[in-house]
Amino acid sequence: MIIIGLAVLLVIVSFYSFKSIQYAEQFLPRTKINNINVGGLTIGQANRKINNELSETPFAIRLDDTVWKKIQGSELGWQEDHKNELMGIKEKQQPFAWGIQLFLEKKHQLSSTYDQTKVNQLAENLGAVLVQKNVTRIPTKNATIEWDKGSFVIAPEKKGTTFDVAAVQKALKANLDNGKHLLDAEKYYAQPVLTKNDQNLKKQKAKLNRFAKLKAAYKISGKRVDIPSEELQSWLTTNEKAEILLNQEKVTAFVTKLNDTYNTKVNPTQFNSTRRGSVSVPAGIYSWTINIPAEVAELSAQILKGKNFERVPLVESDVPNVQTNIGKTYVEVDLENQHMWYYKEGNVQLETDIVSGKPSTPTPPGVNYITSKSMDQVLRGFNDDGSKYASPVSYWVPIDHTGVGIHDSNWQSAYGGDLWMYRGSHGCINTPPDKMAELYPMLEAETPVFIF
Repeated sequence: MIIIGLAVLLVIVSFYSFKSIQYAEQFLPRTKINNINVGGLTIGQANRKINNELSETPFAIRLDDTVWKKIQGSELGWQEDHKNELMGIKEKQQPFAWGIQLFLEKKHQLSSTYDQTKVNQLAENLGAVLVQKNVTRIPTKNATIEWDKGSFVIAPEKKGTTFDVAAVQKALKANLDNGKHLLDAEKYYAQPVLTKNDQNLKKQKAKLNRFAKLKAAYKISGKRVDIPSEELQSWLTTNEKAEILLNQEKVTAFVTKLNDTYNTKVNPTQFNSTRRGSVSVPAGIYSWTINIPAEVAELSAQILKGKNFERVPLVESDVPNVQTNIGKTYVEVDLENQHMWYYKEGNVQLETDIVSGKPSTPTPPGVNYITSKSMDQVLRGFNDDGSKYASPVSYWVPIDHTGVGIHDSNWQSAYGGDLWMYRGSHGCINTPPDKMAELYPMLEAETPVFIF
């Protein structure tokens, strides 16, 4: 039994040694190069097999369940001689390890099988075809946040049939390198980046619903102008990264409409007069318009803070320190009642009868302001008959850019009533000298003046 056992062992060792000597000139079993089994082959045999399988067997590309193109390896600049590289792979083998490799698989990759310039050109051409085909295919859609029945909800992703062009091109190169003979582009559809289970998307949905409930308003000309909730909700959107954004076109449209409605450059100002109640005072030089680009940016930033707010719009004007809400300090000139008041913080500081412009040169109504103040001036102009006049005044307070102002008038013997119709001024507000002397030091430049 010992002799028999030793004989069997000798046979096994002899056989193993014989195979080891063989594998000194061959690739070990289960050796794959470019996904081609070359186990038991010599370098020359392996080189021929690789050439046969990769250069002579065409590489097929399938589109729309049909073969779009078949390419021979020679068309892609196949390099036939890989003996040096194959020798380098074989020399790293351990021949006596052939038995172990019966249970293992060793994969290797040749470094320069094809002309990469030609492969890249093929990939580029394929990409152009895929882009064209994607036009008529169903696009893949990411999960999105949408407004539905009073709240924001997540609309699930939808898988389409458009190709992931980059993935197909990558697979093309990989399949060529790995010795495969087919690329099926239908296996590489574009995949949604965002799904309905994306945690960030869920957080943004909750945040959008909080934003949708914001209480937002403007304070303009003493009144509150609310931004309707449904309007604000329509502005909210998200991008592909699930970041909350505002539709700038819609915000701009809202601010533009706000400006069209409330700007005082063309619109009259509602004014609560002393004797006649609410009156509409035409636009004058004390006017403003909303700075639309700046206000859109500021309003957007305010909304994205996610807190309730009331704001005054950013305006532009030729008037220094113009205010959308004129406040409680102003001069009121009631042409119908031929009377003038000066209010300081809501309290009457002075009032007096006046004489305004005669019918041929009426005092223009409007919302104006005190542009400057000066003493001991001579007012010059032309009478109705074309003759010149020069009227010295002690106090001169211009209120527009046409020469109209408030001043004392010692040539007037009385004030009020209908005197303006036959003893009226050239357009200025004639004021009793004693009252003007009292009023002048009270007035400050930039004080609004309502004439109506």
